[in-house]
Amino acid sequence: MGDHGRPTTPVDAHLARIVDAVQPLAPAVLPLSEALGLVAAADVVARLPLPAFDNSGMDGYAVHQRDCVGATAESPVHLPVVGGIGAGAAATEELAPGTAVKIMTGAPVPPGATAVVPYEWTDRGAHEVQVNQPPVPGQHIRRAGDDVEEGDLLVSAGTVLGPRHLGLLAGAGEGRVSVRPRPRVVIVSTGSELREPGQPLGPGQIHDANSTLLASSARAAGASAFRVGSVSDDPGTFLETLQDQISRADVIVTSGGVSQGDFDVVKAALKDRLWFGDVAMQPGKPQGFGTVDGVPVFTLPGNPVSAYLSFQLFVVPALRKLQGRSRLVHPLREARCSKGFGSPVGKRQFVRAAYDAGLAAPVGGHGSHLLGDLAAANALIVVPEETAEVSAGDTVQVLLLDEEY
Repeated sequence: MGDHGRPTTPVDAHLARIVDAVQPLAPAVLPLSEALGLVAAADVVARLPLPAFDNSGMDGYAVHQRDCVGATAESPVHLPVVGGIGAGAAATEELAPGTAVKIMTGAPVPPGATAVVPYEWTDRGAHEVQVNQPPVPGQHIRRAGDDVEEGDLLVSAGTVLGPRHLGLLAGAGEGRVSVRPRPRVVIVSTGSELREPGQPLGPGQIHDANSTLLASSARAAGASAFRVGSVSDDPGTFLETLQDQISRADVIVTSGGVSQGDFDVVKAALKDRLWFGDVAMQPGKPQGFGTVDGVPVFTLPGNPVSAYLSFQLFVVPALRKLQGRSRLVHPLREARCSKGFGSPVGKRQFVRAAYDAGLAAPVGGHGSHLLGDLAAANALIVVPEETAEVSAGDTVQVLLLDEEY
């Protein structure tokens, strides 16, 4: 039960509710330049071999290998140079036995040539070349399909496309790729006391940190984020803002207005459309989630630390599922805790910590308004619901906030 006798929802149950309600976004075909970090929506199969033709791996001379057998510095082989081939040129004329063609790295090997003698093994002659060392058959010739053959799988569906994947696709002639697009996340802060950063403050006013914090978190999770200016504590104004944004969003995230106060605008406006309740966690107990016109809406607490942790625990897995990623939830790793602290039984506690080389040091107090402590932390110590006390030296589970997974 909650602090006031209300039933609470376990963290894992609330997360399951969210994940079950979200499906991957429909695929979109994008230029490679826009696909970095996105997930391939389908297998990509090579339509061409890579390389597409036999080409030289060195600057040198294309030869018949048998013409150079026995060549030494004391007894070199002399071959007439009958032409030159640069990268990007065509090589359609067959190389006659007993001759050589100057060739550049990447240039097509002429028909009939069976090796390339590098410059370093010759006198670099222009009309006649002196070969001082014999190549072996096929030396310095990169055969068509050596890297990738036609029909090979280049990228499988579900792959997060990094620079090397995109380079492979480009090299194989693919200019575009089918991906799950970036989710469009709209961030709305609520509270008549909020003012834009940079604006002067009046009595009782504070700067809106949450929308910047959450929009940055959305971008870090691979989404496109759009920050809406703070909305006053008026249900009508809030609903008007929500309806204005719903058509352009894949996800809407609000912060503030979900507790039990007299001015909890989000809960008042959406109480008949979303689930609202207490989740058995600290910080971040008051939560809300549901869909409006098919768009997932997350209503997070207003305290910055609670909002940020809720975003990491609940919104990020949803964004990852929208992107078609296979791993949705932050992995946990073990660490040794540097000092002890108490934890409320019945709630999963998330303690801000500085993690380094297997040691987790709790940072600051437990207050959910402490932005300075949040900025100093790079991890969360995750304390199970049944644990009342953590002692210095205990092994704990930690969630690394900036870890790629």
